[in-house]
Amino acid sequence: MKKEKNPYYSIVIPIHNEEESIIPLFAKIVEAMDTQEADYEIVFVDDASTDGSPALLEQIASLDSRVLVVQLRRNFGQTAALAAGFDYARGEVIISMNGDFQHDPGDLPMFIEKIHEGYDIVSGWRKDRVDNYLMRRMPSAIANWAMRALSGVSLHDFGTTFIAYRRETIRGVNLYGELHRFIPALASLQGAKMTEVPIRNAARSTSQSHYGLDSTFRGLFDLMTIRFLLRYLTRPLHFFGMLGLLCLTGGFTALAYLFYEKIMGHDLFLEHGPLLLLAVVVVLAGIQLVCTGLIGELLTRIYFEGQQRRIYSVSRVIGRSRKAGIV
Repeated sequence: MKKEKNPYYSIVIPIHNEEESIIPLFAKIVEAMDTQEADYEIVFVDDASTDGSPALLEQIASLDSRVLVVQLRRNFGQTAALAAGFDYARGEVIISMNGDFQHDPGDLPMFIEKIHEGYDIVSGWRKDRVDNYLMRRMPSAIANWAMRALSGVSLHDFGTTFIAYRRETIRGVNLYGELHRFIPALASLQGAKMTEVPIRNAARSTSQSHYGLDSTFRGLFDLMTIRFLLRYLTRPLHFFGMLGLLCLTGGFTALAYLFYEKIMGHDLFLEHGPLLLLAVVVVLAGIQLVCTGLIGELLTRIYFEGQQRRIYSVSRVIGRSRKAGIV
């Protein structure tokens, strides 16, 4: 039996209650990708939509063999939906984009052109944003500045999901939480070569946004995770150990001073009670931090040597002439 040839491009699109956008988005993607010489597929990931999206996606998959629909058992969120799409995508080049029509499929050839220039990641840059300034653009500008400063990756826009990846690059990135915003920073751990292209940023004309101001600020908390992953993923003891040594040094210095005062005949509890308590607490904190670093080292070994559990659960997969599955 002849083995089915894998497509060269995979377009991955998370969908959650995007009933009004699906048909025109699909038509625009086909229009843009039919200009390319290589084969392509479109992977829709239905993140437990409650409107008419599942029925529309199933209908499209039944009519076009290039369409695959991955239906998740419940609403896992955008990061998990993207992870599922990446796992089921078969292309050598994987391009992710939103399902709400804020990303113009007409920009797809720009990403493909840059990939063929030798880049591992091509990220979209919403250079001229049309979002509300106070609720979206200003928090995003702050987050992008902080991300550049902490990661050392010089991209203008870390918030967009309109990104093209080489298959081997995205497969080396493990996603969890809401880290889809920082895939380029995580990929920099592998030395990925990246660039960005300006994209058109259209205002949403159909469904409501699922990722508002609260989502933007949650991303700021993820910056701490990214900073830790970029610098201390394989050596957590260097982070916790340094803090622990600082605490131990300060605590033992204070205890040495108190010991000297005791020898000189001073009553430590009456004259230096608060300092004595602080010194003991700081020494205990230092010991705990060093132990945390050691535990982190053990967990790091387990992480790299053990099996990784997926962050999503699939109810069914629709599409492809052969039995669909993770490639």
